[in-house]
Amino acid sequence: MSTYKKEVGTAVQNAAGTLSGVVEGQLWYDSTAASFKYQYPNTTTVGAWSTGNNLNTAKQAMGTVGSQTAALVAAGDLGPAATTQVESYDGTSWTEITDITTARYNVGAAGIQTSALIFSGAIGGVGTVANTESWNGSAWTELNDVNQARQAGGSAGRTDNTSALFFGGVGPGGGPVFANTESWNGTSWTEVNDLNTARYYSGSNGTQTSALNYGGDTPQKAVTESWNGTSWTEVADLNTARGGGIGGAGVDNTSALAYGGESGGSFVGNTELYNGSTWTETTDLSTARELFANTGTQTAALAAGGNAAPGLTSATEEWLGPGQPVGAWSTGGSLNTARYALGGAGTQTTALAFGGNTGGGRVGVTESYDGSSWTEVNDLNTARDYLNGDGTQTSAIAAGGETPGGRQTATETWNGTSWTTSPATLNSARYSLGVISADNTAALAFGGDGPPPTTAFTELYNGTTWTEVNDLNTSRSYMGACGDSTAGLSVAGYTGIDTAVTESWNGTSWTEVGDVNTARYGLAAEGTQTLSLAFAGTPFSVLTEEWNGVSWSETNDLSTGRQIIGGAGTQSAALAFGGFTPGATAATEEWNNPSNTVRTISTS
Repeated sequence: MSTYKKEVGTAVQNAAGTLSGVVEGQLWYDSTAASFKYQYPNTTTVGAWSTGNNLNTAKQAMGTVGSQTAALVAAGDLGPAATTQVESYDGTSWTEITDITTARYNVGAAGIQTSALIFSGAIGGVGTVANTESWNGSAWTELNDVNQARQAGGSAGRTDNTSALFFGGVGPGGGPVFANTESWNGTSWTEVNDLNTARYYSGSNGTQTSALNYGGDTPQKAVTESWNGTSWTEVADLNTARGGGIGGAGVDNTSALAYGGESGGSFVGNTELYNGSTWTETTDLSTARELFANTGTQTAALAAGGNAAPGLTSATEEWLGPGQPVGAWSTGGSLNTARYALGGAGTQTTALAFGGNTGGGRVGVTESYDGSSWTEVNDLNTARDYLNGDGTQTSAIAAGGETPGGRQTATETWNGTSWTTSPATLNSARYSLGVISADNTAALAFGGDGPPPTTAFTELYNGTTWTEVNDLNTSRSYMGACGDSTAGLSVAGYTGIDTAVTESWNGTSWTEVGDVNTARYGLAAEGTQTLSLAFAGTPFSVLTEEWNGVSWSETNDLSTGRQIIGGAGTQSAALAFGGFTPGATAATEEWNNPSNTVRTISTS
């Protein structure tokens, strides 16, 4: 059993009273289990960007309102023309909804997903408009115009369509540049105190009474101004002067996230955090860009679309700020035998590793993991590499692979003590295949290296025989595989080139679903058809991606880049072991996602 001291580094001093060194919410007494439970405090230390689902249409210079999980993007520039398009984000995917009335781009925006405003903006070479449109969750209505028509101004307002602030901006053709500030009361716009520095394409966030404006053009600026409901005051500058439609997120003038934009003639991904007095540089956007949709808070922001080399993009990224729960890899106990091209089964704390290649030859070595160390147990009957398997630590299956005699059809089952060679053999001899199973009585084998070089063959095992069923849509080998014989995933792999294709098995047939973000092969995948984790792969990759049933998001990397790896566990508690680094490795890493990573511990 793990101890609190081992996990936290501080012993519990008084279990009957105050628990010394305990952070509230991480340790508690479970009276039903009569034991203490510890919730891992995995949190981001500097924040990180992860990939979300793309916009339906690549575009730039949109108006954006709402949160990271409930956002609205309206208007924009499609390249050849302004658009009336509106898309809604639910935290997973974008859906096109009712268009605005007037096509435009470089608009101001305020409100939330169900109660929003879009105002002013550009309509192409003919100039700017002053129009204001209000959204009630189902339809757009034209209301009173802004006093000064302009484009690319900053805006603030986080509550609904009855309060907003609009400041700065530029006229058609790049001039004049404005410092004007206007306030919206739900009916009309009123001019209030101007910005100290006229500018456009700046970043902004906050409310009608507490806002920030930072950076901007032209020339590019680092200056930041704070709005207190009455006037603007200059505060600390950005670390990187930039314009080009900087992303801005934050609830008021005391906290903000500034990200992306254009600096010195180049798109940038620079991200900076504001704490009310200074800006601090943190993790960059994955895709450097300008003029993108941006909204949210300092700890949960959104970036979507925009202009990025070599042109308009539909890519979406989500920011998880410092202190937020996030999955992370930590070092586990090393295998006794370093190897690659091995099979794996079980959970993070009760796993099985079998077969593989040490670099000096194929082995049948089997090892059992108890959550901290590996112990050698009985070997496979047939030493082989590039096999695959699944199941539990006490009921597993291994199939296929390669021996000096070539591709294998052999199947072995594990009963918790030893391997038994099954009279059932695969119909198609192959290696680098996918195998998924809940135990040793039912399994699905698919893909692999045939011949032909890659195959789509899928076979179902019922405990007695293998039967051919519906093939994969894409022939491939070296893929990640997770789930069981009734519901699973085939992830990425090798088709002659690296592929990102993901397919979902429903017990009868395969359906192509959302691709992984990075094409690769020799990776592992663990979890279910709807919640899974994919990690490692070519070329000696550290990449880790999470699947939510719809799309893949990049998350925290492995410590050791590797390929042809062994894996076990679930999306929230996975194990990565062995692999090729280059060279065989014994390294083991444990993945813990704090959403449900809980362990029983003693109080010593």
